[in-house]
Order: sequence, then structure tokens, then C-alpha cells
Amino acid sequence: MIPVYFLSDGYLGNGSEPWKFPQQDGLKKIRVKFEPSRNGEETEKFMPYLRDERFVRSWAIPGTAGIEHRVGGLEKEENTGNVSYDPENHQKMTELRQAKVDAIAGFISKQTVDSGNEQGDVLVLGWGSTYGSIRTAVRELMEEGMDISHAHVRYLNPFPSNLGELLKGFKHILVPEINQGQLVRLIRDQFFVPATGINKIKGRPFFVDELKQEIKEALSIKE
Repeated sequence: MIPVYFLSDGYLGNGSEPWKFPQQDGLKKIRVKFEPSRNGEETEKFMPYLRDERFVRSWAIPGTAGIEHRVGGLEKEENTGNVSYDPENHQKMTELRQAKVDAIAGFISKQTVDSGNEQGDVLVLGWGSTYGSIRTAVRELMEEGMDISHAHVRYLNPFPSNLGELLKGFKHILVPEINQGQLVRLIRDQFFVPATGINKIKGRPFFVDELKQEIKEALSIKE
């Protein structure tokens, strides 16, 4: 009941590496429960904007008898779905829609550490196609004796429910990105941690040696 945006980029789309192709038998079934038809006055009236504990509304197949309701871009009244111009209702409905998005954090996977310890001195936090460069750079820095870990975020809105607690377990947080710093701003805003961005905007991915040097320089500046 919520739009899902899959963020990708050219390096993922044009890259070449082996990956396991999922088999249909191993995919979880999507089970949908539709509202039944309403026949007769004794049946409870359908409330198209009534929400469950996850703030999700019922699925109603268009044309089903007794559950017809209005759809469109105008604001709706809570529960009934009638068009509403009431400012108090608009604020409440906006907050409900946000609460529905926030509640997804309780159903997505918890954030894990890909390499290194779950607590320590340095955490390199990435997302998207920076994964390979970060993973290799962190592994080589670990071999050099650095207390460093790598975590890769796969859910951005909402973040995994345990991400804030994970970040608090590290003294330094570095966020390499092939942009001017998008994820690092979100991390600072939501979790109030002094994360440092490592940014490259040259139309080329991070090279391992380059990223290792950037990590060392960023830590020397912070120290």
C-alpha cells in the first residue's frame, strides 16, 4: 500500500559479476485480503479510510457491491473517505500517512555490519554501488591493523530500526558517496551523530587505494 522506489545507478546497471538468480519457488507469496461485498442494510457500512494497527487501509476491488468509494487527489476525511477541506483533518491525515511509512521500519531487515566488529573505532557506512570499493578498502585496512568496520544501508526511508543504535557504537563514522553528500546529511539529521562525508563527483567510482587514503586523511583531520 506504499510506493517503493528502487535506487540504482550506472555502475550497478553496467557492472558484471556473478549473482544468485532467485527461483520462483523460493519467493514468498504475496497474500492480499480484499474487502467482501456489502449486501443489505444490516451489513456494517464500509469505511475505506479505516486503518489497521500498521496504518494500512483495506483493499477494495473496484465495482464490488456496497464498497464503492471516492478516489482521487483531494484530501479525504478520516475513516469515511469523504472529500474534506477541514485543516485539522488534513494535518491528521498527513501525519497518518507518515506514520504508515515509519511503521515499515518494524518489518524490514535490521541493519548488520558487513565487515569488522559491531562496535569499535571507525565505521564506514555506504549505500549503492560503492559496496565493492568500501568492502575491499576496509578489509585491507583491517589487515593493516586498523579498528574499522563496514556497513551498507539498503533501506533509506525509513532506515532500519536499529541503525541509530549501531552508529552509536563507533567513535568515527565515515560515509563515502559518489555525490556531494546525500546519505551523510540524512544520518546527521536523524541520528545526531558527527558523520563525515567522503565525496567524489568525477563520474568515476572510488578506487580502493584512493578510498583507503581518503579514510586515513579523514581520520587524521578528525583526530
